[in-house]
This record gives sequence, C-alpha cells and structure tokens, in this order.
Amino acid sequence: MKKSRTTTDPTTGALRGTPPPALEAVGLGRRYKRGWALRDCSFRLPAGRICALVGPNGAGKTTLLSLAADLLEPSTGTVRLGGHAARSAEARQHTAFLSQEKALYPRFRVSETLRMGRELNPTWHQETAERIIAAGDVPMDARVGTLSGGQRTRVAFALALGKRPRLLLLDEPMADLDPLVRRQMMDTLMAAAVQHGSTVVMSSHLVSELEGVCDFLVLIGNGTVRLAGDVDELISAHRTVSVPDAQAARLVNLPGQTTVETRSEAGRTTALIRPRGPLPADTDPTLPTLEDLLLAHLRTDDVPPLITATATARPVSHHEVKA
Repeated sequence: MKKSRTTTDPTTGALRGTPPPALEAVGLGRRYKRGWALRDCSFRLPAGRICALVGPNGAGKTTLLSLAADLLEPSTGTVRLGGHAARSAEARQHTAFLSQEKALYPRFRVSETLRMGRELNPTWHQETAERIIAAGDVPMDARVGTLSGGQRTRVAFALALGKRPRLLLLDEPMADLDPLVRRQMMDTLMAAAVQHGSTVVMSSHLVSELEGVCDFLVLIGNGTVRLAGDVDELISAHRTVSVPDAQAARLVNLPGQTTVETRSEAGRTTALIRPRGPLPADTDPTLPTLEDLLLAHLRTDDVPPLITATATARPVSHHEVKA
C-alpha cells in the first residue's frame, strides 16, 4: 500500500495549492503589570477578506493589532501572517500598520515621504501612492506638519497602500475625520484592497460603517475572542424572535437554544438567540442585521463564544513555534 503524500506545506501549514491564512493566532496572549490585555486568543483569518475587528474600549483590539504588527511580543501563544511568524522579515515586508497616531515625519515634504516609502519597500507602487495623494488635492511640496488632519491621514494611507501589503492592519486611523472624508478614504481603501488583493483588518467603533464593507468579523471582549467568522455564517447562526411581554418567559425557556440578549420595548419582548432546532412560528423568527448582532453581543459578556469553522485556528506544531 502506498503511503499518502502530505497535503500541507511544512513551512506555512496551509493545504498545498491554497494560500495560508492572512492572520492566524493560537493561544495568543499579552500580559501587562495590571493584568491580561489579551488572553488565549485563537482564530484564523483567510486571505483576501475585509475583517471588522470590534469590541469596547479596553477589550484588547489595539493589543491584538500591535502583536500582529510585531510592535509587541506575546506573553503566550503565537501569531502568524501568511504562514510566517509575525516577527519574521517575510511577514514584516508584506504587512502595513496604521494607527490613530499616524507616525509621519512633520518636517518631510509629501514628496519626500513618498520617496522614503519607495526606498524602504521593495514592492512599492508609486502610482498607487500618488493617486491617493492627488485625490485629496494634497500639495506634493507641502510639509507634513502643515497639513490638516484629513490630509495627513491621506498621506499615511498613501504610504501604507503604496507598499502593496498583503495584510493591512488598521487601528482606527480615520477616527478623527469628518463623515464625508471618512467615506472617501473608505472608498479609496476598498479600491486599493481589491486592486492589490490585500487582506484588511479594520478596528472601528462605528458599527454602521462596517455593514456592506466587511465580510469577516472578529469580536473581542474582556481580552478574549467572543465571535469570529464569515459575516454571513455568524448572522445565519442567530435569530431574532419576538413575543408579547406577557409571554416573555417563553423566550428565556426555549429548549436547547442559547439566548444572547433579551429586551423589552413597546409591549413586546425581543430576544437574539442561537437556535439549535426549529423555532415556534408565532415567535416571528428572522435573521438579525449585522448591527443588531454586534450590539447585542457588545451589551452582553456572559454568552459562550462562537468561532465558525472558517475562523477556527489549527494547532501549531513544534516546528512552527520555532519558526
């Protein structure tokens, strides 16, 4: 009998012929003196996705992005980008990170900033960077320190996207922009991601902004992953049900279901649940919107986590831990 050949790449761990996950965390944790900011974080993000990273302030979102960007060392676990350790030269070369601070040299002219990007990045695409600058009417000879907040954000995006990263990590870099400029930058980001096939992880507090843009979701609460997976899969795993307030006990006692949240308004009690079987027709079961799903989970922190098969991280071998 012939021995079956291995179907995985020994370096990246991905199935042969398929791209490795853009980002994969296994048992990832970071501890500070005051306690754990992130603990036992495990999930995988397939390549080519636009991922919303959601959670309340202090949930661990910035810590997760900083670990992925190799700005922090993990206290426990591993994080790999495209099958490579986050600290590796391969991962750093193909990853771009943007935060609210937008680390730019204020005395550099815009043209000098782009030249720096070209000299530091072998995959630099000058046309992409210049197009982003031109779309905002930013003068190439202006010093960065004299630009408005929106113009500086555009320069920072030009640097990040001009690199043509395989993975773009965004820690709310557009938080200080007005809604119109924010929408313009979001359109620019999406167009560049599609053009270059980039995977994007986007931390945001504006839930309404994410619907229709992101196709993958990671929700963090109290330093742990509470939801992770394809947006459509996560929505399909939930139902919104509703009954008159006098029958509210029925929603609490639905057999075999996990109740995420129950709320009462205008004489009716509504619950978000994870059904494990048929639901009574008179409870009017419907699919929740992404916004309703997120808000319910953000308001509740004692629901069992849900990590879909698409987002489930695989065990890390001894070889990979050393890689």
